Amino acid sequence: MSMHLPLKGLRVLSFDQYGAAPYCTMIMADMGADVIKIENPGTGGDFARDTGPYFLGDNDSLYFQSLNLNKRSLTLDLKTADGRRILHKLVAGSDALVGNMRGNQPAKLGLDYASLKSINPKIVCGHISAYGRDTSRAGWPGYDFLMQAEAGFMSVTGEPGGPPVRLSVSMVDFMTGTMMAYAVTAAVLACKTSDAPGRDVDLSLMDLALHQLTYMGHWYLNAGWTTGQVPRGAHASITPSQLQKTKDGWLFVMAQSPKFWEILVDGLQMSQLASDPRFIDMESRLKNRDAITKILDDAFSTKTTAEWMEVFKGRLPVGPVNSIAQALDNPFLQETGMLQAVPHPDMPHMRALTNPVKLDGERMTSKHAPKLGQDTDAILTEFGFTAADIAAFHAGKAV
Repeated sequence: MSMHLPLKGLRVLSFDQYGAAPYCTMIMADMGADVIKIENPGTGGDFARDTGPYFLGDNDSLYFQSLNLNKRSLTLDLKTADGRRILHKLVAGSDALVGNMRGNQPAKLGLDYASLKSINPKIVCGHISAYGRDTSRAGWPGYDFLMQAEAGFMSVTGEPGGPPVRLSVSMVDFMTGTMMAYAVTAAVLACKTSDAPGRDVDLSLMDLALHQLTYMGHWYLNAGWTTGQVPRGAHASITPSQLQKTKDGWLFVMAQSPKFWEILVDGLQMSQLASDPRFIDMESRLKNRDAITKILDDAFSTKTTAEWMEVFKGRLPVGPVNSIAQALDNPFLQETGMLQAVPHPDMPHMRALTNPVKLDGERMTSKHAPKLGQDTDAILTEFGFTAADIAAFHAGKAV
């Protein structure tokens, strides 16, 4: 693309699997970093390659593609002497290393700063783990959904009296990946603009999930209050800010301020609500949530979701509850450029979501995620290995 990508010139080695770290390094790759995804040739690489239900030839899937655009793939067996030799050569010529594995593994595999600083004192080692590298749970496996459970997310999601509910997308993974991309980039910047040495950067899924409690966490820590499940996915302390039934579906309505309450009443043509003592102010409306919900359901049920969107669009914060298909077939995405064509050897018409960041008003473009090991020989050549070296590495199954 024509723009100068801000991380161009940055080289990142990624030992990542599945969700959080691949999302992190994909963000960095989108921004121009040369991300070399290092995968074990004996295990089939990142097990996201074998995550269905939709596959693209051998060792590839649409799941894998969604988290690994713009990267290169190099196969490497760290258990071999040649594999270690190659790793150290790569580290010497790179800015950062990012991985997500059990907290006790980076040191064992020699992928932490203590193991690599003699090779490259400026290397930044980013470690995503489930529970941290210096805790009693360092050796525990862990995934996004477990964090949603233990950090309290599920306890405040879903309808009162119903079972706990998890978010259907792995937001803890993706928020962890986003924050790690920021943290590693910041650490590399310090190395490049000062005499600061490299370092380890640690981030656990559990710590990230707890940090995302934000105001709910502060409510409990300072006032001892927890919200529990709230009907209609509503805001815990403001109403109406919740789902409302329409003639053909649902609409999320957010009258978050007195001004928006007035616009809501006006759009519904129900001026009597403005003077009803049960709803006279935000505190009163919260106390009478059940009553206002019933009144608004009756009103909104007289028109379709689309009709109410026409009434309130641009005036009141409202949004239709779409299916995934409706969300991605929304014509608005053509205007925003959030969908892109990313031709793949096994799916020439593959489409993908675009990075949400714009640079100078332009969207960043992507190339498909690599086939397993497709860049191995080219990368080894870039790092100074000869054709004979590379042939020996293949023969010895180091790559």
